[in-house]
Amino acid sequence: MTPDGGSAEPRKTIPISAVVITRNAAAHLADVLAAVDFCAERLVLDSGSTDDTVAIAQRAGARVEHQPFLGYGPQKQRAVDLATHDWILSLDADEVLDTAARRSIQAARLADTDACFALRRRTFIGQREVVHGPWSDDRVLRLFHRRTASFKPLPVHEEVSASRPPVLLEGSILHYSYATSADVLARSLRYAPLKAGIIREKGQRVNGLTMPLRGLTAFVKSYLLRGGWRDGAAGFVVALSRVIDSTLPRAMVLLDEVPGPADQPPAERKASSIRSMSAGNGADSISRSPDAG
Repeated sequence: MTPDGGSAEPRKTIPISAVVITRNAAAHLADVLAAVDFCAERLVLDSGSTDDTVAIAQRAGARVEHQPFLGYGPQKQRAVDLATHDWILSLDADEVLDTAARRSIQAARLADTDACFALRRRTFIGQREVVHGPWSDDRVLRLFHRRTASFKPLPVHEEVSASRPPVLLEGSILHYSYATSADVLARSLRYAPLKAGIIREKGQRVNGLTMPLRGLTAFVKSYLLRGGWRDGAAGFVVALSRVIDSTLPRAMVLLDEVPGPADQPPAERKASSIRSMSAGNGADSISRSPDAG
């Protein structure tokens, strides 16, 4: 059986390297790796896990490499560079392919090295899927040829730069990134210093007087205009996270707060721990992603 309950297909490896960056990613890693067993290589690039992450990867037959965390974009590109095969399937340590996605990737035409492929991503809070609001049409570029595409060197919200728009494949990525509703808000708080740093680097002007309007606009768009209210309390929490995303980094710039170092992916730690306030995660989206601000 596959992680989403479908029937397992016969094992057929194809020349793709499935790469995952990790730190304390024990919660979902076994399912992530099991769902990509059709790939000729499964590479886990770990940055100092203290839980069972490395042991889980080794038991699954994955190749494990080690690299101190460089920031999300550089870390994922490092995994790409270490891979054996040129075709790369990049997943986060909380992203599990469903059966349809497995089949469509195996059927993808890989002769065209300029091609790249995206999948729809369905995000969960605990075991509850959030199906409305800004997460409703999340599509992420995950399969590409490393000679014609690569990760941009962004410290957070990394994305793949490709030579052409991605083809959307059938199937979905099941995104188990948030253990609780509180974790949604904690993620926004963790990202704020990194986003503040990006704002500074770009030299963007920040007007404190407009922040209340910016926050209100973000809430209305997420909860009302995008239909987040249809998800009930979960939609309300997502809308609150949008308020934080749109205002707190700018407040930090105005307060001249120095961003902390780039943290580790939140899927790769115990999301329910109060210590998770010091970690973070990224996503390379081709549309508005659950992790985007």
